[in-house]
Amino acid sequence: MGSQDSRSPFPEVDLRVQLGRLHLPNPVMVASGTFGYGWELSECLDLSRLGALIPKTVTRYPRQGNPPPRVVETPAGILNSIGLDNDGIEVFVKHHLPVLTELGCPIIASIAGKSVEEFAEVAEILGGVAGLAGIELNISCPNVARGIDFATDPHLCEAVVTQVRKKTHYPILAKLTPNVTDIVSIAKAASNAGADAVVIANTLLGMSVDWRRRIPRVGGILGGLSGPAVKPVALRAVFQVARAVDIPIVAAGGITTIDDCMEFLVTGASAVQVGTAHFFRPTAAMEILDQLPAALQQLGARTIPEVVATLECPAGKPLVKTKAI
Repeated sequence: MGSQDSRSPFPEVDLRVQLGRLHLPNPVMVASGTFGYGWELSECLDLSRLGALIPKTVTRYPRQGNPPPRVVETPAGILNSIGLDNDGIEVFVKHHLPVLTELGCPIIASIAGKSVEEFAEVAEILGGVAGLAGIELNISCPNVARGIDFATDPHLCEAVVTQVRKKTHYPILAKLTPNVTDIVSIAKAASNAGADAVVIANTLLGMSVDWRRRIPRVGGILGGLSGPAVKPVALRAVFQVARAVDIPIVAAGGITTIDDCMEFLVTGASAVQVGTAHFFRPTAAMEILDQLPAALQQLGARTIPEVVATLECPAGKPLVKTKAI
């Protein structure tokens, strides 16, 4: 690996990461659904610095999403019931992707479908266009009908990844749900089917109620809980999967500060996605990226792989590192 830009205060630190066939300049991404399509913030932030940008999830056809209200604050987080509101894959390819590819950072498209066949169809459309770094499979959205079915059943998860793998040459990231009793079995299914990495994890299914009016606070009744409140759950899931699956892990869930980022890295993630933090601190991902070289040096490391899965258990045994970082 080469070194970081010589103008950096830490020119000897190399932040590049490899997630299977996906090569990124650094491990800090922005999570799908928290940054719009991505280009909207290009006038406020230097998006070319990001490890990758994942725009909002797109589907085969346009979706209006769930009825309002769609977002409500909860202690240490938010509950959202957006319902994958998007313009559809054809508009994404024609209007959004050309703008995104000019931002200067890797673009990973996030896709969803109502069936295995629809996932494959959308992936095939994307496979015919240039400019993407990879595809993230949103098989775990809790706000749509059948949205999490694919990530709660190992066989369905494997089927989606297998069929998408046949339709595209792009690296594949499978975004998993924490709403399962055994996330390891789902991660193994994604790995067996050819996913380059797994993203752990999407939102926790939750609910908020206005007891005085005796109604749910979000129009979709149930929603996805995100933010600092879910970090312990995501951290646990990364820990479990890192011990059992060889492919790289991208961590998501409550990552707000450099400390959060480093906790996920030493636990077993090779990269992180910053999401809900952007709603109250739009510069969160950039701040984490700025502080990452110094954090690595605190551990005596020059590269990301040196710290991945180095957590020592109480018995004194370190985690087994993933084979592909």
